[in-house]
Amino acid sequence: MNELFDLAEKTFAGIPQKYPAATYTEDPIIMLRPLAACCVVWLLCSAELLAAQTTVPLQTADTTIQLQAGSKAPQLLTISSPLRPAWHNGLAEQLINSVEIDGQETAVNWQFNKGASRIEAHRVTFVYESESPRLRLSWEWQSRAAFGPVEHQIHIENLSDRELWLPLQDSIQFNWSLKPDVGLEQIYIEKGANTPSEVGTHLVAVPGGYKWRGTSSTYAHPKADEPREIIPWFLLEKSGDSKDGWYIGIEFSGRTQLAIERSTESLKGSAGLNSDPEPFRTRLEPGDSFDTPIVFLGASKGGPDATGNVLRRWVRTVLGNPLTWDNPKYPLLVNNSWGGGMNVSESIARDMIRDASELGLEMFHLDAGWFRGVGDWYPNANKFPNGLVVVADDAHQHGMKFGLWVDWTQAAFGTEPGALNARDPKVRDWMVTDLPPDWKPEDFKGQTIDLGVPAAKEWAQREVERIVDDYHLDMLEHDGYLVTQGCDRTDHPHAPPDNWNKCIYKAWGSYFVDSSNSTDVSYHAVRAYYDIYSKLRKDHPGLLLEVCDDGGRMVDFGSAAHADYFSVTDTYDPLSNRRAFYDASHVLPSAMLENYVEKWPAPRPENFLYMLRSGMMGWLAVMMDTTSWTSEQHALAKDEFQLYKKDLRPLIRDADLYHISLRPDGIRWDAIEYFDPKSSHGVVYVFRGSAKSESTHNFELKGLAATAAYQLHFHDHSSHDRSVTGRELLTTGLKVTLPNPQSSELIFFEAKK
Repeated sequence: MNELFDLAEKTFAGIPQKYPAATYTEDPIIMLRPLAACCVVWLLCSAELLAAQTTVPLQTADTTIQLQAGSKAPQLLTISSPLRPAWHNGLAEQLINSVEIDGQETAVNWQFNKGASRIEAHRVTFVYESESPRLRLSWEWQSRAAFGPVEHQIHIENLSDRELWLPLQDSIQFNWSLKPDVGLEQIYIEKGANTPSEVGTHLVAVPGGYKWRGTSSTYAHPKADEPREIIPWFLLEKSGDSKDGWYIGIEFSGRTQLAIERSTESLKGSAGLNSDPEPFRTRLEPGDSFDTPIVFLGASKGGPDATGNVLRRWVRTVLGNPLTWDNPKYPLLVNNSWGGGMNVSESIARDMIRDASELGLEMFHLDAGWFRGVGDWYPNANKFPNGLVVVADDAHQHGMKFGLWVDWTQAAFGTEPGALNARDPKVRDWMVTDLPPDWKPEDFKGQTIDLGVPAAKEWAQREVERIVDDYHLDMLEHDGYLVTQGCDRTDHPHAPPDNWNKCIYKAWGSYFVDSSNSTDVSYHAVRAYYDIYSKLRKDHPGLLLEVCDDGGRMVDFGSAAHADYFSVTDTYDPLSNRRAFYDASHVLPSAMLENYVEKWPAPRPENFLYMLRSGMMGWLAVMMDTTSWTSEQHALAKDEFQLYKKDLRPLIRDADLYHISLRPDGIRWDAIEYFDPKSSHGVVYVFRGSAKSESTHNFELKGLAATAAYQLHFHDHSSHDRSVTGRELLTTGLKVTLPNPQSSELIFFEAKK
């Protein structure tokens, strides 16, 4: 069979083809003789539509996949990097085989519809239909960039005139063939939710019998004895020097899971919505559709940093907001009012704006404490007697942008016009559960409403639009639990709860619900959140959107596609900041990763710079009242912020990133390298930990040309500037000496012409 395909390709070499590569068929007619086989293959290539059992390639510069349209189900056949062996998948897509109608399970028999299927240069869609019940399923793959991974989604439409209930449809399943002696390693990344763990970035062996499941949601509740939530992504690679592998990620902020299991000769797994607690089901009205979370799948080589340098650029290009990335001042330098805590007022804010402007900071971010009450997103007249516009205009007059913290899905007991009052019958129906009579909101946390309810979504859309307009915002931050974890209502669009398997509990002042419908609740709420932010961006081009969600609980690719940057952890000391950045920067652009720098003991100038630089590797937010700094600290910070804008920010935006040390532990040395191969410029952020025994350390750099000469510049003059070869930096390493613990250095380097 393969010889016939080869003959067909040779025979028709040079003939213009509609498709990017020959399309092959398993039809027995091609066995007649080579000439007939060539004719059949060419006719199929030229045909407008596909025949059953057709194999189609889709590729980018880094990833090539082969797809097949079977008569009953499609299949991802292979994935490979250029000039590398392919990974072979032996599992056809497991399409749902039944639905529920009027409480009865009804079988679904899928048939390939060649007339509705399409092959385009960058998109392949295989369509399957069921006659009774009338359903249409589109199995779609596309490459939205010339490099990086490809994306996949399943779309199911209800073409009948009856309400249906769908069971769980995974976004993708796979079963890769493996030789028993092939060594595998898995890399996955924890969220920095609440505070980074002791591990964060996991690199583990994958022997026979290995089983793993990673979950992600908007409600990470880290517990010491349980696995932490992950950024929904992992990388599988072969052990050894080649590091051939593949990776997968999910572009959805709801309750999702990834799973793998290795046997002797295969590695099977799945990705998509999280079915736990089971059983998942979702309602599909006549004419409605259900979309699985988009997944992306990419081939890789060269290890985690090589993979990350492709993936981060792909996230920026495909998922990122072009208006944001077109601004050369992105990422910004920010002063956050939490340095004044909940006591922030107009006078405090104005003092902070004045001082931040003198320091060269570029945005004033008004954090919690400005509002009348939770759910009542109007300025507190006692603190802001002239409203927020005067504060926003003051920031603008000082050449700064103005951002605002809002937890806009939280209801409480405000009775002023415009407040989201939990006692209002309308609002009570939007909430995820009834509240006991003695419930009280916390200072900035209330009870979450279900955005999946159309009326609640409409209110939220109007409210965020009003806030942005009325307060002259350049940036809107959402915090708290924007997307509900679960809901016990039976009259919301999501599936009803299982009252025999339902848990309602209180945490952080709010009531949470867990039941079999939790994933469907999350699915509807996330889609509503995406709709709100998509419209907000359309109505307010250039508006920046920060995802906080209690510090790092929504760090995922769906949020990356709908917002501009993340708060990556809820603890702000130097070690926590570096750990959270080290972890998330494996898969997300550095410019999207925000570290808040909080007050920290800094008796010496080098300790002060160590504190600042621990938050300066991506998006920096100073969570301090800078008016309390000494004149020496002011001078140091002002110089540092100017250095960031002039020399560091271009590298943070555009350069490759390398993790050239072990993950920070606060004791040993650690470092991050940026290098831009286009300009041949780079910088190494070096941090010496608390250990007193090691005053000198060597870091082996990555990505450089061994034959080039590089000029080193030690910004703090910890060593003499000098010229070294790329080979020396790659092998012997960069030698750095710092006499004092908890200090830092920035070493810039560029190739000599």
